[in-house]
Amino acid sequence: MAVIIALASFALILISILGGLFLRYRLPDSHLSGDSKDVIRLATALIGTMAAVVVALLFASTRSTYEVTNGHVARLTAGVVELDQLLKEYGGPESAELRRALRTDLAAMVAAIWRDEAPATGQALRPVSHEESVLYKLRQLDPKTPVQAALKTRALAVSSDIEQTRLTLLSQPPDSLSKPFITVLVLWLCFIFASFSMSSKANPTLVTVLLICGFTAATAIYLILELGQPFDGLLQLSNGALRNALSPLS
Repeated sequence: MAVIIALASFALILISILGGLFLRYRLPDSHLSGDSKDVIRLATALIGTMAAVVVALLFASTRSTYEVTNGHVARLTAGVVELDQLLKEYGGPESAELRRALRTDLAAMVAAIWRDEAPATGQALRPVSHEESVLYKLRQLDPKTPVQAALKTRALAVSSDIEQTRLTLLSQPPDSLSKPFITVLVLWLCFIFASFSMSSKANPTLVTVLLICGFTAATAIYLILELGQPFDGLLQLSNGALRNALSPLS
């Protein structure tokens, strides 16, 4: 989706450049000189400033969301590793069964969070089966020693934190950016590039510079959109650490 929107933005900017070049030869000289030219420059500078502010705000917002999501993934990975270690220290056949269930749940969790593998739906926000969830089975443990009781208490706390983090990640929208913001930004860029192309007679240097600048603007939009989709696209967060967090049972 980000690629499509960026290409569409670049296409609209190209149309605006061509439109500006066309108007350059169609409008009377009096419309593009003197006071009219000064007003056009001031208007372009105003729109350019607002566009720069919007780009900065969008980038800061998406970058912040991306970093927070990355923190949630790291927290989830650490929680899974800690829970597995606690169960290993607990010992016994019940612990081995829970560790196997944890590995099964982890694979399903990764597939649900990274939506290119299994789109998250309302059903994914609920455990597959209440009786088969690790948290439910943890509550059924019957500690025989004070050490096992302490390990169970800690394991329950870690498991609850894992479940909360999982639901937080699954509840995130596929795209955190507001489409009206992007639409308005593209329209402003189109006006700016149309104004630029009207300011001088067409020549190879002018056209090349405008094309490069237009491509750069479309690339900026693409990067902002990519940051707004942490589980999809070119800049998606890696699931390798979480997927490989648990070693095979020995």
